Amino acid sequence: MTLQLLLLLCAASNTIPTLSATTTAYPSNLGATETADCSLSNININTNNKDDLIPVRREVYDGGRIIDISHRYTSDMPSWESTEGLGQFLSLPLSMKNGSLANASEMKLIVHTGTHVDAPGHVFDHYYDAGFDVDTLDLEVLNGPALLVDVPREKNITAEVMKFLNIPKGVRRVLFRTLNTDRRLMFKKEFDTSYVGFTTDGTKWLVDNTDIKLVGIDYLSVSAYDDLAPSHLAFLERREIILLEGLKLDDIQPGIYSVHCLPLRLLGSDGSPTRCVLIK
Repeated sequence: MTLQLLLLLCAASNTIPTLSATTTAYPSNLGATETADCSLSNININTNNKDDLIPVRREVYDGGRIIDISHRYTSDMPSWESTEGLGQFLSLPLSMKNGSLANASEMKLIVHTGTHVDAPGHVFDHYYDAGFDVDTLDLEVLNGPALLVDVPREKNITAEVMKFLNIPKGVRRVLFRTLNTDRRLMFKKEFDTSYVGFTTDGTKWLVDNTDIKLVGIDYLSVSAYDDLAPSHLAFLERREIILLEGLKLDDIQPGIYSVHCLPLRLLGSDGSPTRCVLIK
Protein backbone atom coordinates (compact mmCIF):
# COMPACT_ATOMS: atom_id res chain seq x y z
CA MET A 1 0.00 0.00 0.00
CA THR A 2 1.51 3.36 -0.99
CA LEU A 3 1.90 6.35 1.27
CA GLN A 4 -0.54 8.29 -0.94
CA LEU A 5 -3.21 5.62 -0.48
CA LEU A 6 -2.74 5.66 3.28
CA LEU A 7 -3.22 9.43 3.34
CA LEU A 8 -6.32 9.12 1.15
CA LEU A 9 -7.84 6.54 3.52
CA CYS A 10 -7.13 8.74 6.53
CA ALA A 11 -8.76 11.71 4.85
CA ALA A 12 -11.80 9.67 3.89
CA SER A 13 -12.23 8.34 7.43
CA ASN A 14 -12.46 11.89 8.75
CA THR A 15 -15.49 12.51 6.53
CA ILE A 16 -17.52 9.59 7.94
CA PRO A 17 -19.06 10.64 11.27
CA THR A 18 -20.09 7.12 12.32
CA LEU A 19 -16.50 5.91 12.58
CA SER A 20 -14.42 6.69 15.64
CA ALA A 21 -10.65 6.79 15.72
CA THR A 22 -10.57 3.54 17.70
CA THR A 23 -12.83 1.63 15.29
CA THR A 24 -10.39 -0.79 13.71
CA ALA A 25 -10.42 -4.41 12.60
CA TYR A 26 -7.44 -5.06 14.86
CA PRO A 27 -7.75 -2.88 17.99
CA SER A 28 -4.64 -1.07 19.10
CA ASN A 29 -3.52 -0.28 22.63
CA LEU A 30 -4.79 3.32 22.41
CA GLY A 31 -6.16 4.54 25.74
CA ALA A 32 -9.76 5.61 26.09
CA THR A 33 -8.84 9.31 25.87
CA GLU A 34 -6.32 8.94 23.06
CA THR A 35 -7.13 9.38 19.38
CA ALA A 36 -5.49 8.16 16.21
CA ASP A 37 -3.47 10.75 14.29
CA CYS A 38 -3.18 10.57 10.51
CA SER A 39 -0.35 13.07 10.26
CA LEU A 40 2.76 12.05 8.33
CA SER A 41 4.77 11.78 11.53
CA ASN A 42 2.39 9.14 12.91
CA ILE A 43 2.03 6.88 9.87
CA ASN A 44 4.19 3.84 10.48
CA ILE A 45 5.21 2.26 7.19
CA ASN A 46 7.40 -0.36 8.87
CA THR A 47 5.09 -3.30 9.63
CA ASN A 48 7.93 -5.16 11.30
CA ASN A 49 8.07 -2.84 14.31
CA LYS A 50 7.94 -5.23 17.26
CA ASP A 51 6.10 -2.66 19.38
CA ASP A 52 3.15 -2.93 16.97
CA LEU A 53 3.05 -6.73 17.00
CA ILE A 54 1.22 -7.29 20.28
CA PRO A 55 -2.25 -8.72 19.58
CA VAL A 56 -5.10 -7.53 21.79
CA ARG A 57 -7.56 -10.21 22.96
CA ARG A 58 -10.77 -8.98 24.55
CA GLU A 59 -14.01 -10.22 26.03
CA VAL A 60 -15.89 -6.92 25.75
CA TYR A 61 -16.09 -4.37 22.95
CA ASP A 62 -17.41 -0.88 22.39
CA GLY A 63 -16.93 0.19 25.98
CA GLY A 64 -18.65 -2.88 27.38
CA ARG A 65 -21.71 -2.75 25.13
CA ILE A 66 -20.77 -5.96 23.30
CA ILE A 67 -19.83 -9.03 25.38
CA ASP A 68 -18.35 -12.15 23.84
CA ILE A 69 -19.99 -15.21 25.42
CA SER A 70 -18.24 -17.82 23.29
CA HIS A 71 -15.20 -19.69 24.52
CA ARG A 72 -11.80 -19.35 22.89
CA TYR A 73 -10.69 -22.63 21.31
CA THR A 74 -7.58 -24.07 22.97
CA SER A 75 -6.00 -27.52 23.18
CA ASP A 76 -6.77 -27.59 26.93
CA MET A 77 -10.49 -26.87 26.70
CA PRO A 78 -12.79 -29.73 27.74
CA SER A 79 -13.99 -32.22 25.18
CA TRP A 80 -16.80 -34.70 25.67
CA GLU A 81 -15.71 -37.52 28.00
CA SER A 82 -12.01 -36.72 27.50
CA THR A 83 -9.58 -36.53 30.41
CA GLU A 84 -6.94 -34.77 28.31
CA GLY A 85 -8.99 -31.94 26.84
CA LEU A 86 -9.48 -31.17 23.17
CA GLY A 87 -5.85 -31.71 22.22
CA GLN A 88 -4.20 -30.54 19.02
CA PHE A 89 -6.93 -29.35 16.66
CA LEU A 90 -5.02 -26.91 14.43
CA SER A 91 -2.22 -27.69 12.01
CA LEU A 92 -0.40 -25.63 9.41
CA PRO A 93 -0.05 -27.74 6.25
CA LEU A 94 0.84 -24.65 4.22
CA SER A 95 3.44 -22.47 5.93
CA MET A 96 5.29 -19.39 4.70
CA LYS A 97 8.25 -20.54 6.77
CA ASN A 98 8.41 -23.62 4.57
CA GLY A 99 8.10 -21.75 1.30
CA SER A 100 4.32 -21.49 0.82
CA LEU A 101 2.87 -18.29 -0.60
CA ALA A 102 0.66 -17.86 2.49
CA ASN A 103 -0.11 -19.52 5.81
CA ALA A 104 -3.21 -21.76 5.64
CA SER A 105 -4.28 -23.57 8.80
CA GLU A 106 -6.34 -26.74 8.92
CA MET A 107 -8.81 -27.49 11.71
CA LYS A 108 -10.13 -30.86 12.86
CA LEU A 109 -12.56 -31.19 15.77
CA ILE A 110 -15.94 -32.58 16.79
CA VAL A 111 -18.69 -30.08 15.84
CA HIS A 112 -20.03 -30.23 19.43
CA THR A 113 -16.85 -28.64 20.79
CA GLY A 114 -16.70 -25.40 22.76
CA THR A 115 -19.58 -22.98 22.25
CA HIS A 116 -21.88 -24.73 19.79
CA VAL A 117 -25.44 -25.50 18.73
CA ASP A 118 -27.28 -28.80 18.32
CA ALA A 119 -29.49 -29.61 15.35
CA PRO A 120 -32.43 -32.08 15.59
CA GLY A 121 -30.35 -34.69 13.75
CA HIS A 122 -28.00 -34.84 16.73
CA VAL A 123 -30.24 -37.27 18.63
CA PHE A 124 -32.87 -38.32 16.06
CA ASP A 125 -31.52 -40.48 13.26
CA HIS A 126 -34.59 -40.03 11.05
CA TYR A 127 -34.17 -36.25 11.34
CA TYR A 128 -30.49 -36.65 10.42
CA ASP A 129 -31.41 -38.71 7.35
CA ALA A 130 -34.10 -36.19 6.38
CA GLY A 131 -31.58 -33.34 6.44
CA PHE A 132 -32.48 -31.43 9.60
CA ASP A 133 -28.93 -30.14 9.99
CA VAL A 134 -27.48 -26.86 11.33
CA ASP A 135 -28.13 -25.21 7.97
CA THR A 136 -31.87 -25.56 8.66
CA LEU A 137 -31.79 -23.81 12.05
CA ASP A 138 -33.78 -20.58 12.27
CA LEU A 139 -31.47 -17.57 12.61
CA GLU A 140 -34.38 -15.55 13.98
CA VAL A 141 -34.40 -17.82 17.02
CA LEU A 142 -30.64 -17.46 17.41
CA ASN A 143 -30.73 -13.67 17.28
CA GLY A 144 -32.88 -11.34 19.37
CA PRO A 145 -33.86 -10.36 22.93
CA ALA A 146 -32.69 -12.90 25.51
CA LEU A 147 -32.99 -13.31 29.27
CA LEU A 148 -29.93 -14.33 31.29
CA VAL A 149 -30.96 -16.03 34.54
CA ASP A 150 -29.05 -17.41 37.53
CA VAL A 151 -30.05 -20.96 38.41
CA PRO A 152 -30.11 -21.83 42.14
CA ARG A 153 -26.71 -23.33 42.90
CA GLU A 154 -26.08 -26.98 43.81
CA LYS A 155 -29.09 -28.06 41.73
CA ASN A 156 -29.81 -29.48 38.32
CA ILE A 157 -32.56 -27.73 36.40
CA THR A 158 -35.61 -29.70 37.44
CA ALA A 159 -39.29 -28.90 37.00
CA GLU A 160 -39.19 -27.45 40.52
CA VAL A 161 -36.32 -25.14 39.58
CA MET A 162 -38.09 -24.04 36.40
CA LYS A 163 -41.18 -23.14 38.44
CA PHE A 164 -38.98 -21.20 40.89
CA LEU A 165 -37.34 -19.22 38.08
CA ASN A 166 -40.82 -18.05 37.04
CA ILE A 167 -39.79 -17.10 33.50
CA PRO A 168 -42.61 -14.98 32.02
CA LYS A 169 -44.67 -16.25 29.12
CA GLY A 170 -43.55 -14.70 25.88
CA VAL A 171 -39.82 -14.95 26.67
CA ARG A 172 -38.33 -16.95 23.79
CA ARG A 173 -34.59 -16.99 24.50
CA VAL A 174 -33.10 -17.87 27.88
CA LEU A 175 -29.47 -18.36 28.89
CA PHE A 176 -29.12 -20.37 32.10
CA ARG A 177 -26.08 -19.60 34.24
CA THR A 178 -25.39 -22.38 36.72
CA LEU A 179 -22.83 -23.71 39.15
CA ASN A 180 -20.84 -24.70 36.05
CA THR A 181 -19.74 -21.08 35.69
CA ASP A 182 -18.79 -20.79 39.37
CA ARG A 183 -16.72 -23.96 39.10
CA ARG A 184 -15.16 -22.75 35.82
CA LEU A 185 -15.74 -26.15 34.25
CA MET A 186 -15.23 -24.85 30.71
CA PHE A 187 -11.69 -23.82 31.72
CA LYS A 188 -10.76 -27.31 32.97
CA LYS A 189 -9.52 -29.76 30.38
CA GLU A 190 -10.90 -32.88 32.06
CA PHE A 191 -14.56 -33.54 31.25
CA ASP A 192 -16.67 -33.40 34.42
CA THR A 193 -19.80 -35.56 34.59
CA SER A 194 -21.03 -33.67 37.67
CA TYR A 195 -21.91 -30.58 35.61
CA VAL A 196 -25.33 -28.95 36.09
CA GLY A 197 -27.94 -29.50 33.39
CA PHE A 198 -31.61 -30.15 32.73
CA THR A 199 -33.26 -33.24 34.13
CA THR A 200 -35.94 -34.89 32.01
CA ASP A 201 -38.78 -33.48 34.09
CA GLY A 202 -37.24 -30.00 33.91
CA THR A 203 -37.00 -30.27 30.14
CA LYS A 204 -40.59 -31.42 29.75
CA TRP A 205 -41.80 -28.62 32.03
CA LEU A 206 -39.99 -26.04 29.88
CA VAL A 207 -41.36 -27.52 26.65
CA ASP A 208 -44.94 -27.72 27.92
CA ASN A 209 -45.20 -24.52 29.98
CA THR A 210 -43.02 -21.83 28.39
CA ASP A 211 -42.52 -20.13 25.05
CA ILE A 212 -38.74 -20.66 25.13
CA LYS A 213 -37.22 -21.58 21.76
CA LEU A 214 -33.53 -20.95 22.48
CA VAL A 215 -32.02 -22.70 25.50
CA GLY A 216 -28.44 -21.76 26.37
CA ILE A 217 -26.24 -23.18 29.13
CA ASP A 218 -22.69 -22.89 30.44
CA TYR A 219 -21.29 -26.38 29.80
CA LEU A 220 -21.03 -28.85 26.93
CA SER A 221 -24.57 -30.18 27.32
CA VAL A 222 -27.90 -28.65 28.34
CA SER A 223 -28.91 -32.05 29.70
CA ALA A 224 -27.60 -33.42 32.97
CA TYR A 225 -25.25 -36.36 32.47
CA ASP A 226 -27.62 -38.90 34.04
CA ASP A 227 -30.53 -37.62 31.91
CA LEU A 228 -28.56 -37.08 28.73
CA ALA A 229 -30.62 -38.96 26.15
CA PRO A 230 -34.19 -38.48 27.44
CA SER A 231 -33.68 -34.78 28.11
CA HIS A 232 -32.17 -34.14 24.67
CA LEU A 233 -34.95 -36.11 23.03
CA ALA A 234 -37.58 -34.05 24.83
CA PHE A 235 -35.90 -30.80 23.77
CA LEU A 236 -35.48 -31.64 20.09
CA GLU A 237 -38.42 -33.93 19.32
CA ARG A 238 -40.69 -31.16 17.99
CA ARG A 239 -37.83 -29.38 16.11
CA GLU A 240 -38.93 -26.09 17.72
CA ILE A 241 -36.09 -25.52 20.22
CA ILE A 242 -32.45 -24.76 19.48
CA LEU A 243 -29.86 -25.86 22.04
CA LEU A 244 -26.89 -23.55 22.63
CA GLU A 245 -24.17 -25.14 24.73
CA GLY A 246 -20.79 -24.20 26.18
CA LEU A 247 -21.50 -20.52 26.87
CA LYS A 248 -19.11 -18.22 28.71
CA LEU A 249 -21.28 -16.30 31.19
CA ASP A 250 -18.73 -15.12 33.75
CA ASP A 251 -19.20 -11.71 35.36
CA ILE A 252 -22.36 -10.80 33.43
CA GLN A 253 -25.31 -9.38 35.31
CA PRO A 254 -28.63 -11.26 34.97
CA GLY A 255 -31.11 -9.42 32.82
CA ILE A 256 -32.26 -8.77 29.30
CA TYR A 257 -29.78 -8.53 26.43
CA SER A 258 -29.77 -8.93 22.70
CA VAL A 259 -28.10 -12.24 21.80
CA HIS A 260 -26.48 -12.87 18.43
CA CYS A 261 -25.29 -16.35 17.45
CA LEU A 262 -24.21 -17.47 13.98
CA PRO A 263 -23.37 -21.17 13.49
CA LEU A 264 -21.43 -22.28 10.43
CA ARG A 265 -23.53 -23.40 7.46
CA LEU A 266 -22.37 -27.01 7.58
CA LEU A 267 -24.54 -29.00 5.19
CA GLY A 268 -25.39 -32.37 6.73
CA SER A 269 -23.93 -31.58 10.17
CA ASP A 270 -25.75 -32.33 13.44
CA GLY A 271 -24.04 -29.42 15.20
CA SER A 272 -21.73 -26.48 14.70
CA PRO A 273 -19.34 -24.24 16.61
CA THR A 274 -20.79 -20.75 16.88
CA ARG A 275 -19.63 -17.27 17.85
CA CYS A 276 -22.10 -15.70 20.26
CA VAL A 277 -22.24 -12.19 21.68
CA LEU A 278 -24.55 -10.28 23.99
CA ILE A 279 -25.33 -6.64 23.25
CA LYS A 280 -26.59 -4.38 26.01
